[in-house]
Formats: sequence, C-alpha cells, structure tokens
Amino acid sequence: MNLRQLWTALRALLILTLVLGLAYPLLITGIGQIAFNRQANGMLVSVDGAPVGSEIIGQSFTDADGAALPEWFQSRPSAAGDGYDGRASSGSNLGPENADLVAAIGERQAAIAALERVPIAEIPADAVTASASGLDPHISPAYARLQVARVADARGLDRTRVEDLVESLIQARDLGYLGEPTVNVLKLNIALSELK
Repeated sequence: MNLRQLWTALRALLILTLVLGLAYPLLITGIGQIAFNRQANGMLVSVDGAPVGSEIIGQSFTDADGAALPEWFQSRPSAAGDGYDGRASSGSNLGPENADLVAAIGERQAAIAALERVPIAEIPADAVTASASGLDPHISPAYARLQVARVADARGLDRTRVEDLVESLIQARDLGYLGEPTVNVLKLNIALSELK
C-alpha cells in the first residue's frame, strides 16, 4: 500500500467517523427530543410531580421478599435479569417442554391460585408466563379481572368500583385488529390509589 492510498483511507475514516459517529447520532437524538420528546425520554409516569415508573416498562408490586402486595394489581412475571431490569431485557428462551419452565409455571400457578383463591384452570396464561422482553407493562383484561376481588377486599373498596376501574382502563387492539386488548398495570394501580 502506498502513502497516497493510506492518506485517502485515513481521510475517509475520519470523515465517516465524524458524519456517522457524531453528526448523525446527534441529528437523530435532536429529532427525537423535538418530535417525540415523551417517547425518547422513556414515557415516564409521574404522580404529584415525582416519577413513579414508565408506561412502557413493567415493574413489580411486591414486598422485599418478592411476595405480592395484596392491595395492588400484579404484573406478569419477568425474565429480565432479577425482574423488570431494563438493562437485561430478554425472555427466558426456554421451550414449552423445558423442565425448568414447566416447574416455574407450576409454582406461579400455585401461588396465584392461593393468592386469588381460584382454581388453577381459571388463571390466564399471561399471569404465569413472561413476555419476550421480560418487561411487558401490560396484563390481559382476564388477569386484571381475576385480581379485582383481592384488591377490593384489601383496600376496603366496593368490588363494582374496582371492576369499573379495570374496564375503563382496557386498551383496545392496536389499529383495531393488531394484538389483544390489554391493561397497563402501572396506570391501573395509579388510578386505584386515587379511589377513595
């Protein structure tokens, strides 16, 4: 390689580094901040001016030992790190016949059946399985409805009021036909905390 080719390659490297490594990311970040500020900053949800979570990342509503707090609606399980860890977003990658997954689902079914006082057959699949990202902030309307009695009793609220709250927060399918109806657990629990 002669000196001229080396100099040409070095200039191309410097120009491409500046354009693609600095200018382009700054431009896209700027567009994101201007046009999609809320989304670019994590779609944070605040209560009384203090952030309490993200609309797009699930979180747990459990005590320090991982036991479900009966006064809150529970999220679906998470396979991301130690649970709902945005830095470790991933599913378990375990197949449906994997012994570890089958055992985990069995344990979750038993725990939910005891917590909600229902037969295992009534527990929806999303209550015992993690999403592909492990960070899904939504549960099915069926799983939200399953929790109504426990939450209402724990808070001393009329069950009909809690049922109506769940129904009012069901999000329809995207574009009317994509996916399934869902309930955002964080938004549901915030609305629940505002019920008197």
